[in-house]
Amino acid sequence: MGKKSSTMIGGNDFNKRRKFLKHSLTAIGGAAVLSGLPKGLGSLAWAAGGSLETTTAKLGFIALTDAAPLFVAEEKGFFKKYGMTDVQVIKQSSWGTTRDNLVLGSQNNGIDGAHILSPMPYLISAGVVTPNNIPTPMYILARLNLGGQCISVGKEYADLKLGTDSTPFKAALQKKKASGKPVNAAMTFPGGTHDLWIRYWLAAGGIDPTKDISTIVVPPAQMVANMKVGSMDTFCVCEPWNEQLINQKIGYTANTTSELWNNHPEKAFAMRADYVDKNPNSTKALLMAVMEAQMWCEKAENKEEMAKICSGRKWINAPYNDIIERMKGTFDYGNGKVVENSPFQMRYWNDFASYPFRSHDLWFLTENMRWGYFPASTDTKALIDKVNREDMWRDAAATLNVPASDIPTSTSRGVEKFFDGKVFDPENPKAYLDSLAIKYMS
Repeated sequence: MGKKSSTMIGGNDFNKRRKFLKHSLTAIGGAAVLSGLPKGLGSLAWAAGGSLETTTAKLGFIALTDAAPLFVAEEKGFFKKYGMTDVQVIKQSSWGTTRDNLVLGSQNNGIDGAHILSPMPYLISAGVVTPNNIPTPMYILARLNLGGQCISVGKEYADLKLGTDSTPFKAALQKKKASGKPVNAAMTFPGGTHDLWIRYWLAAGGIDPTKDISTIVVPPAQMVANMKVGSMDTFCVCEPWNEQLINQKIGYTANTTSELWNNHPEKAFAMRADYVDKNPNSTKALLMAVMEAQMWCEKAENKEEMAKICSGRKWINAPYNDIIERMKGTFDYGNGKVVENSPFQMRYWNDFASYPFRSHDLWFLTENMRWGYFPASTDTKALIDKVNREDMWRDAAATLNVPASDIPTSTSRGVEKFFDGKVFDPENPKAYLDSLAIKYMS
């Protein structure tokens, strides 16, 4: 992390500085973080001299393994390390609840920021999904992870052994529908990442996600129970719910979403714009804590501890055995396919996982236009300029002394390629839209 070592400071100077820091941090309620000295000296010096506008923040999360950086930042003391001594990380029952509490804000018993589906800050900022369509400006400060989601199907389709190709699924769904039974694909929020992944997968196989199957909203933690009682035929969600489905012998994994688009962007760390504008230094402290937690989460030697943290009642509240294997990269698909050290496992820091590429936000907006959530006339550049705060990420990275090799040189990751041969060029999103056979533009 490039923090200053105590060996670089004379003993008397160090003791004087430690004493100064102790008094400074006590003044902001941060004495508890002194246990990190001298190892954490660089970050503590920043916290003491950063003039934090507030040490308080309320952050929401959904019970999913890609919220692990927030769990770890709390459990390992990273928020306190950067002077944010009164951070509450609060479980939300659904993405709809997350949206509602963000609209309320902490001043009205809501929240200031959240672990969130990457398109949601745009949908909320534009007033697309808010009460009375009143915008609540949001900022994306970081991406929390790449990949790590899955598309699962019920055991009634075991003989199809579905994978990335959904084509065989179409006839089976048509047959079931013809018999008078409903066919449903579940996702977690309209226009959110899970909605976009399952729509992409279905449409690529010729299944119209609007006409051929009903696309329904189910909170992540309720996916397995709903599949068990036959409420849906397929769903897309993060872990541990796909692995739990297999462990309960209710269905199997058709694909991990990184098989559809390798290292795709997924969740974000986002906050209300008014909190950030009022508290830029405190926001930076939160961001630094989350980024350090992401680095911790990426390390192989921390996976077991991370799984134990995630399994806790306060966080995901699911069996450790439903979490650990996929977190370590072992994927038993539940259909006889087992992959060790999967190249498609979730990334928290490596491969620029934390950096919020503007080009990725453009893809999310383009897909939301594809399915009619945003009008085709949307000024995507103006919206990205308002919401994406990659500049704050870079500032935090500089303060953290993040190596240059871990910092992208561009706000675009460039041309993206998908499993079905489609290509998204951020310089020409219209060409991408034109190449898609199934879409609903408004």
